[in-house]
Amino acid sequence: MRTIVFGDIHGGLRALKNLLEKTDPAPEDLLLFLGDYVDGWSDAAGTLDFLMELQKERRCLFLRGNHDQLCLQWLSSGMENPLWLKAGGLTTQKSYTGLGIATRKKHMRFLESLQDYYLDRNNRLYVHAGFTNPKGVLQEYFPKNFYWDRTLWEMALSLNPELSSEDKFYPARMKQYKEIFIGHTALTKIGITTPLKAGNVWNVDTGAAHMGPLSALEVQTKKFWQSEPVHLLYPGEVGRN
Repeated sequence: MRTIVFGDIHGGLRALKNLLEKTDPAPEDLLLFLGDYVDGWSDAAGTLDFLMELQKERRCLFLRGNHDQLCLQWLSSGMENPLWLKAGGLTTQKSYTGLGIATRKKHMRFLESLQDYYLDRNNRLYVHAGFTNPKGVLQEYFPKNFYWDRTLWEMALSLNPELSSEDKFYPARMKQYKEIFIGHTALTKIGITTPLKAGNVWNVDTGAAHMGPLSALEVQTKKFWQSEPVHLLYPGEVGRN
């Protein structure tokens, strides 16, 4: 059984379908999605429909991303957060044009069901963004950090690669887990378009919302697959660029 981790999709359903063909998951494989299913490309609503159907056929686990939470707030209350609209929310709104209340309610139930994090039997942590408590996610005082934090990745990225995990200066929160898998912060911001490890943290967000591909990483072997750069699959659209 494989665990395959998928990076931030951001409404790029065409890329996701392409990537699933490449990974060719077996029925027993766990498909673990790191969040941010919406806000970017024009298939936001379609992406949620597809994922809900996928979980009927495959073993899936869906984590909560910050964009998913912002979309849920809009669907449930009509609140139009100006920052959200500028960060892909407007495209998500347009994707719901012509869709009725039944679809919106179904999507709300799905978004409400998302998990904040997942910890497997091998002490690997999966979370959209990060956490701040040095004792780990079970002691986190601010649950929003699970889908908003950037300090975990910033810390991992700036870590001296020669520093041993046994060193007293090694970050305490990273010591809590064998490995940590995240999305949230696009690697294209530092000119990288493949999954990147820093310390014991793997970032699988390869900038699908921008000019990068959508990526999937097999946890056990670290083999990865990628779609075409997503912007090429949506000509005439700008994504979050």
